[in-house]
Amino acid sequence: MNPLISTREVSDLMASGVGPTILDVRYRLGGPAGLQEYAAGHVPTAAYVDLDTDLAAPPGGVDGGRHPLPDPAVLEAALRRSGVNADRPVVVYDDWQGLAAGRCWWLLRHHGHRDVRLLDGGWAAWVADGGAVETGSSQERAAGDFSVSPGRAADVVDSGGLLDVEVLVDARAGVRYRGEEEPVDAVAGHVPGARNVPTSANLGDDGRFRPVAELRELYAAVGAVPGADVAVYCGSGVTAVHDLIALELVGVRARLYPGSWSEWSADASRPVATGSECR
Repeated sequence: MNPLISTREVSDLMASGVGPTILDVRYRLGGPAGLQEYAAGHVPTAAYVDLDTDLAAPPGGVDGGRHPLPDPAVLEAALRRSGVNADRPVVVYDDWQGLAAGRCWWLLRHHGHRDVRLLDGGWAAWVADGGAVETGSSQERAAGDFSVSPGRAADVVDSGGLLDVEVLVDARAGVRYRGEEEPVDAVAGHVPGARNVPTSANLGDDGRFRPVAELRELYAAVGAVPGADVAVYCGSGVTAVHDLIALELVGVRARLYPGSWSEWSADASRPVATGSECR
């Protein structure tokens, strides 16, 4: 299944009377509060999901990093409260280029939902394309029935296996990957052997994902091709999913390192590299 859905497709589904469950995952590091932005305007029927409290556990340092994967019971309660059903499609979006909503997309799939897609271009695209806007922060909705299944082991890699991954992709900005700047974590640099494909490289000037042919060339340049063993990490395990979505578009099912750099760099015994690495 295509991990993306267009604004037109969402509008058509809503008009048909059998629209998807829509989740608003507004979040930006250091930006405006997501719930306030949601209340000011959102896709009609969308439920707000909080990244910090619903889609992540409390920070874990050397055991999970800044955004550990959430407790399954907490995640299930949040999704049911938002009206998520097992047999109804789900669409997720944000106003941060898909960097937050991608986490929700990944968690739903990881825990067994069969039909979840990311709104390509997010809130900006919805507004630009003339989508209807609803305001307010409270809405009555029936509870969903989605049951969180045990996460698929094949979706993740932990710190112990990271150095054995054939193609390891670092999704952070180049200055952080190279160790030139580190605004968040205590140590600058990257996991030895990792190649850098910043999430910003996945998008065109309109904020939507680039054509598949361009993405295929981008990832092939670092060896991330169908059949390769590929894993991705970022700063805290959230924005890396953006690269996972791009990889899926080109036929590569990659794994996530959930703890990412915030976990890796918190242990002084783990090796750190700086500068750029070439094949």
